[in-house]
Amino acid sequence: MYTKRLIEAGRWILIAIVLAGIVAFYRHFPGANHTTVALTLLLLVLGLAGNWGLRYAVGASIAATALYNYFFLPPVGTFTIADTQNWVALFAFLGTAIYASHLASRIREESEEANARRHESEMLYRLGRQLLQPENVAQLFNFIPSSVANAFNSPAVTLYIAQGDRIYLSDPKYISSPRIPWCAPEAPTEAGRTPYIDRPRTEIVRDLREAMMMPIFRPPNTGCPTAIPLRVGVRPSGALLLEDTVVSRETMEALSGLISMSIERAEALETSARSEAAKETERLRTALLDSVTHELRTPLTSIKASVSALLSQDSLDPASCKELLTVIDEESDRLNHLIEQAVEMAQLDANKVHLEMKPLSVAVLIDDAVAEARTAYPGRDFRIALASNLPPALADAGWVLKVLANLLGNAAKYSPPGPNGQAQPIFVSADQQGDMLAISVADRGAGIDPLEQGMIFDKFYRGQSYRNPNQGNRIGGTGMGLAIARSIVNAHGGSIGVTSQLGHGSVFTFTLRIARP
Repeated sequence: MYTKRLIEAGRWILIAIVLAGIVAFYRHFPGANHTTVALTLLLLVLGLAGNWGLRYAVGASIAATALYNYFFLPPVGTFTIADTQNWVALFAFLGTAIYASHLASRIREESEEANARRHESEMLYRLGRQLLQPENVAQLFNFIPSSVANAFNSPAVTLYIAQGDRIYLSDPKYISSPRIPWCAPEAPTEAGRTPYIDRPRTEIVRDLREAMMMPIFRPPNTGCPTAIPLRVGVRPSGALLLEDTVVSRETMEALSGLISMSIERAEALETSARSEAAKETERLRTALLDSVTHELRTPLTSIKASVSALLSQDSLDPASCKELLTVIDEESDRLNHLIEQAVEMAQLDANKVHLEMKPLSVAVLIDDAVAEARTAYPGRDFRIALASNLPPALADAGWVLKVLANLLGNAAKYSPPGPNGQAQPIFVSADQQGDMLAISVADRGAGIDPLEQGMIFDKFYRGQSYRNPNQGNRIGGTGMGLAIARSIVNAHGGSIGVTSQLGHGSVFTFTLRIARP
């Protein structure tokens, strides 16, 4: 306040000095006439109105009229005017000066108001872009107070959501919670803010609820925050309180609408996401039931038929009994494998798998996986080609072996015999690619259609090559193997992909991180 008074006093002194300078200049300038002096004084008045406001311009107009009469209208040196025309000229000058200063001041105020509206519109635009960043309602509620505080240069912003009486603060130390009817808080602290711990939560919620029901309130200089109710349609949903911020009512209404729409949008997106998740869950459940039911029914049918044959035939020879028992044993293993896959998929989806990451030799992992594949698929030709001096990989041996076993098994199942009836070879290779180790399994099978290559890693998806190319019979599987492999590789921090061409085979490649000392 003291500084403001000093500025005002300085301006009045400067106006007096300029008026005295104009009078002194024209008093000693022999060629000056009354019109020139009047226009010079009028120009000064217009400059004051355009830069400092109407108050200074009107004061300067009155002072200039008095000086003009005393020093330039005859008889000079007195405030008496002998000629009637000079009276007309004097009042015309005074009226012109005051009216022109009013117009100039009005233009200045409207220009300042337009600049203020433009600045507020820019702040609303930036705020609107920021409010699009949160991904869910909870993040949005925590994001709004700090974003509004930054956009409007407010030291403290409080967001109140009526549903659940939730309170979110830009400054965790303070909460804008004035008493109702609106006035400065009792025992105000810095910037009129009240410490959150100084009042019971029930009183704070009560005041915020009353603020939510009130129209937009812009307080005078009482230390009270600006209160902006939030509404969804006509229903109050919360309130926003800003400290030490003065904006237009139109901007406050726009801010209220912007935040309300942002909350509605986030809630709608969250509802849509939950709906989509429910639909996806139902789709996966249906696919799981269809796939698993079909795959379970085949071994169960074989087991049931074998057991029925054993029970109904008392005179079966030992070879037939052994054959039926072998069928039961193999189909039981198949059932067990299906159940293991379902359990692994559930664990990987729920992130409940604990990986024991250790430096491992890639050559040893590949040798172990190929040895198991040769046992499972006798007669198949597995060829290994490893780059020299491969560094160890950081991985869990058990889970990586599952990935290799799945890829090798798929290559063996989907690779047809060669022209001479011998099985096509399956190639396993590994090399270093930057900070990763790349392991590839290649076959010379039927290949994968380019349209399917992006879907074969999805759960329960079965490609068009699920039938034996020569025999036409269905190749067993649930469509979970590659999905499990992708989840395992992603858990290791790597990636998996496929390169394939119809009629020429496929190459599946996955990466593992290199173990660093």
